[in-house]
This record gives sequence, C-alpha cells and structure tokens, in this order.
Amino acid sequence: MLQRLFGFDPVRHKVRTEIYAGITTFLTMAYILAVNPGIFSALEPLGMPTGAVFTATVLASVIGTLAMALYAKKPFALAPGMGINAFFVFTVCLGMGHTWQFALTAVFIEGILFIILSLFKVRELIANAIPAGLKAAIGGGIGLFIAFIGLQNCGIIVSNESTQVALATFNKPSILLALIGLVICGLLVVRNVMGGLLWGILLTALIGIPMGVTHLDKIVSTPPSIAPIFLQFEWSQILSWDMLIVVFTFLFVDMFDTIGTVIAVSLKADMVDREGKVEGVGRMLMADAVATAAGACLGTSTTTTYVESTAGVAVGGRTGLTSFVVAICFVLALFLGPLFLAIPAAATGPALVIVGVMMLTNTTGVDWGDYTEAIPAFITMLLMPLSYSISDGIMLGLIMYVLMKVALGMKGIRQISPTVWTLFVVFVLRYIQNSL
Repeated sequence: MLQRLFGFDPVRHKVRTEIYAGITTFLTMAYILAVNPGIFSALEPLGMPTGAVFTATVLASVIGTLAMALYAKKPFALAPGMGINAFFVFTVCLGMGHTWQFALTAVFIEGILFIILSLFKVRELIANAIPAGLKAAIGGGIGLFIAFIGLQNCGIIVSNESTQVALATFNKPSILLALIGLVICGLLVVRNVMGGLLWGILLTALIGIPMGVTHLDKIVSTPPSIAPIFLQFEWSQILSWDMLIVVFTFLFVDMFDTIGTVIAVSLKADMVDREGKVEGVGRMLMADAVATAAGACLGTSTTTTYVESTAGVAVGGRTGLTSFVVAICFVLALFLGPLFLAIPAAATGPALVIVGVMMLTNTTGVDWGDYTEAIPAFITMLLMPLSYSISDGIMLGLIMYVLMKVALGMKGIRQISPTVWTLFVVFVLRYIQNSL
C-alpha cells in the first residue's frame, strides 16, 4: 500500500525515517501559519479576516502537500509562498489600490495557466534545460538563502541602516537560545543521530521554556471559518492591463521559485539522473500548479513548493510518505495551532542554518576552474540571499551564463541550447520592463 500510494520502497526506505523527515519539514516551515495571516492582517480593515486567512493557509498547505505526496510521490511540502504574499498585500492591494478579490482572481488565473503549462510540459522543459552547473549553483544558493532566513528568523542577523544587515548583540534570551540550538543541532548531526534536526528543534524549544522564550498558553483551538474569503473572485477586470501585469508577475516569480526549489531539493535527494534531468519533475510541477489554483479558491496567495523541504530530505525523507506526514501535521495544526506555534523561531532557525550547510554540498557539481561556468554559478548563489529571491538569482545567473559563453566565441555559443537562448531573451526583456 505504501509503495502504491507514496512510492515507498521497503528495501531502500524506512517508515520511521520518513515520519521523522515529515515532522522536521513541518516544524521548519510552521512559521507560515503565523507569518501569512500576519501579512494579510493589513487587509483586515478591507474585509479579509485574519482568522479566515489562517484557516485558508492551512487548508491550501494540506491540499498542495497531499497532491505532492499522492500524485508526485515526492518528499516536498507546499504552502503559501513568502515574498509573493507580500506582493499580493502591499503591492497589488495597498500599492495599486486593487481589491483583495482582484488579487485572488489573479492568483487563480495564474494557477490555471500553470496547469496548462504543466500539461504541455513547458515548465518541465525549462527545468531540464537549465545547465548542469547552474543547477548545482541553485542548490548552493538556496542553501545560503535558507541559512540567511534562519539567522534572520531567530534574530542573530538584524537590519542596519548603514550596512543593511548586521550581527545582533547577544544580550537577549531568544538570541542566546538560538546559539544554543545551533550547537545542539550541529552536535546531533555530527553524531549522526536519527532525526537529529527534529530532536534539535524540540530540545531547543524545551530549553526555551525556563528562559522565557517558549510560551505555551493553551493547546487546542477551533479553526475560524473561511466563508468570508472562499471563492471570492472579481471577474469584471480580467481583461484589464493591470490584471495582465499582476498575473504575469505572479506567474514569473512562482515559476522560477518553484523550479529552483525543485531542482535544489531533488539534487539533495539524489533524484537527478546522469543527464541532469529531475526525476518526476512534471508531476511535481503539476501538483504545485493545482495547489496554487486551490489556494486561490480558499482565499490565500500563491501556494508553492517550500525550500524548507530540504530539512526533511536532510533527515532522510525520500518518498511521498514524508510529505503525507507534513500534510497530517498541517491538519493537526488546524486544531492544535497554539501548540505548534509555541515553538519559537529561535528553535527552528538553527535547523535551517544546518540545512544550508548540507545544501552547499551540491556546489561540487560546478566546474570552478572554468570561468564561463564559475562566474554564472557564483552570481546565482550570491544573489539569492542578497536579493531575497530565488527567481532573481536564477534569472541573473542564466543571463550571465549566456554572456560568458558568448564571450568564449563559437565554442561557447555551441553550448547554449535554444531553450536557454529563449529564456535569456525573456529574462532580459523582463528586467528592461521593470526598469521603465
């Protein structure tokens, strides 16, 4: 049954490992349960209740992750994406002045377009066309990005007016707890403890109780209704220029965020064949597309594959059983939200830093002795954390790849596939359009 449902092979996989992996992935991405409703709270005066957004966030995550578990049979989890949710709220609604119903309609249209692109294997073609060196760099770049997110979430890295970012002073209990958690997670991983990252998160959270960082007031709560935001679409402006721009932005960012995440996590899970093609990428991208459309119907922003899935893969998750466990955790979170949300960022942040270290092993696939490969790879890795965008790292890295190969002459030009040339032109036009 496990083999049929989740692609589980009893010879190569262990149920206990898959369960550990699922819980670990969930705990590292559970912050979305608090952060997504928090971002959407800016729209509450406009009739979008924060409680309803919480329930929609959970349900969208459950549907998307179940699709990944049962259809794609891969250990990846999905939830409303960070960054794109801020674009939804602060740019489309508060900046451009559109209603949240307009924005949900744009997300729904994007999801339908994704399904069509996935059916015709356009997204699969793009994912497989990315050069092998850039694929390896994407994994390393996401490792740096996820470590940066972890350090920010737990307060070790803070904003600074002069230098943009800076190291925090270690005078707060939460930061001290994060440092303790980093040591604990590191030690457990070094000692090859089964489920080391999960145990590291839980031990750090427990230590945070006497330190006053972990707070648990209650355990059970009733989920708010999604009725006020369910199927709330606005069709009157679907042919407007603004709708076209918003849909294109959602589509573009989500496409390359997802492709980058799928490539990086697949490399870490040894799901890439000798030709550099990601195994089952078509089904993974279809699950992601369906999740986006379903999330819009429920009342939340674009649902996408989460880079925190690398935490579960690092623990040993390899099949859809891992993502099924994540989905079960999200279902429990509907009623046990206070319990899951009691685990502080100071406990989950250190685990993301360790996962970032693990992701850097992918960079051995870059030919650092060939500057036409090394420079684009470095740009890709560097810009992901600095621009806070996986998609921008991929796009600028690929633009640099083409320019470096062209500089090499005909020998380099012959290495550029027609698909990469097409992506190069599209990416350059996008940045020109954004600059106007």
